[in-house]
Amino acid sequence: MEHITLLLAIVVVTALVFDFTNGFHDTANAMATTISTGAMKPKAAVAMSAVLNLVGAFLSVEVAKTISKGLVDETGIQPEVILAALVGAILWNLLTWLVGLPSSSSHALMGGLIGATVASIGVSGVNGGVVLTKVLIPAVAAPVVAGVAAMVATRLTYKVGANIDQKTGRKGYKAGQIASAGLVSLAHGTNDAQKTMGIITLALVAGGALAPGSNPPVWVIVSAGLAIALGTYLGGWRIIRTMGKGLTDLQPQQGFAAQTGAATVILASSHLGFSLSTTHVCSGAVMGAGLGRKGGVVRWSTATRMFVAWGLTLPAAGLVAALAELVARQGDWGVAVVAAFLVGSSAAIWFVSRRQVVDHTNVNETGDGAEAAGEPEPAGVVTTAIAAVTPPPAGTVPADPADDAALKTTIPAPAAASGAAPTATV
Repeated sequence: MEHITLLLAIVVVTALVFDFTNGFHDTANAMATTISTGAMKPKAAVAMSAVLNLVGAFLSVEVAKTISKGLVDETGIQPEVILAALVGAILWNLLTWLVGLPSSSSHALMGGLIGATVASIGVSGVNGGVVLTKVLIPAVAAPVVAGVAAMVATRLTYKVGANIDQKTGRKGYKAGQIASAGLVSLAHGTNDAQKTMGIITLALVAGGALAPGSNPPVWVIVSAGLAIALGTYLGGWRIIRTMGKGLTDLQPQQGFAAQTGAATVILASSHLGFSLSTTHVCSGAVMGAGLGRKGGVVRWSTATRMFVAWGLTLPAAGLVAALAELVARQGDWGVAVVAAFLVGSSAAIWFVSRRQVVDHTNVNETGDGAEAAGEPEPAGVVTTAIAAVTPPPAGTVPADPADDAALKTTIPAPAAASGAAPTATV
C-alpha cells in the first residue's frame, strides 16, 4: 500500500463517508419505482441494489479518471483541499436527504471540489473545458434525454400491451421492473462509486502517495464499492418516498419504462467517462414515465423544489467547501476544526431526522403537508391541459356521488310511457 500520512488517512476515511452517504442518498434512483409499485418489498429491494452497486464498482474506471485527472489541476492542490471538498459534499447530501429531495451527490462532490480548489489556488486550478463538456452539459441534457425516452417507452409499452390480460400484464411488468431496477443499480455502481475512487486517487496524488496520472489502486476500488453498497443497503427512505410517490403515481408499466431508459443513459455515460448525475437521469425518467401514461400527471410543486435543489447544489457545496478550505489550511488545528464541524453538523442533522422517522415500514405512505392531510395537490397548468384533452374510459362511473348528482341535473329525464313531453331537471 502507498505511504499514507495521518492527514491522508483522514481524507480517505472522509471520502468513504461521502461514498456511504452517496449510497443511501441515491438508493431511490434504482429502487423507488420498484418499491412504490409493489414489485419488490422495500428491504429486499435495497439489498439487491447494494449487491449490484458493489459489482458495478468493478466494471469501469473511466469516471474515476475524469474526477482524478480531468476536473482540476491535480498537481496544484493539497490534501486539505480534498478534505474541504468532501465536507461540502457530505453536508449537502445530508441536508437534502433530511428534506427528502433527490439532489445530485455527484454535483455536490464536484461543486465541493471546485469551490475548495478555487479557494486554494484560484480559478486557474479548475479545467473549465472539462467542467462544461463532462459536467454541465450532461447535467442539462441527461434528464431531458432520459425523460423523453421514458415517455416514449411508456406510451409504446401501453400500446403494445393493450390486448394483454391486465393481471398477466402487471405480473410481467413487475418482473421486468425488477430486472431493470437491477440494471440501474449496476449502472449506479459503475458511475457513482467511481467518483469516490477518483477523489481518493486525487488525494493520494496530492499527498505524494501516488504519481500524477495514476489509476485508482485495487484497494481504493474495493473500499469505495463496499462503502456505497453499505449505504445503499441502509436505504435513503425519505428520498425513496419522494421519488416513488411524490413526483407521480406510477404503474408497473411506467416503472419498467422509466428504469430501462435511465439505465441505458447511465451506462452509456459511464462508458464515455461523463460524470453524470444518476439522480438527474432517474428523476427525469420518472417524470417522463408519468407524462407518458394517458391521464398521468406530474406533481410540479415537488418537481419545482427538486429543480431548485439541483440549481443550488454546485454553488452551495462549493461555498461550504471554500470556507472549510480556508480553515483547514491553517494547519493541524484547522483540520481538526473542520473535522469536528463535519461530525457535529452530521449528528445534528441525524437527530433532527429522528423527529419524524421514515423507514421501510412507512415509505409508501403519503408525505407531509397537504397530501398527508388527505388534500390533493392543486392541479398545475400541465396537469389541467392533459386532463382537458383526455376523455374518461368508457363506462366509467363517477367516483364522487356529488359528481353523479351534478351529471343528472344536466341530462333531460326520459319521456314517460304516456307520451308526455320530457322535462329537464333544473
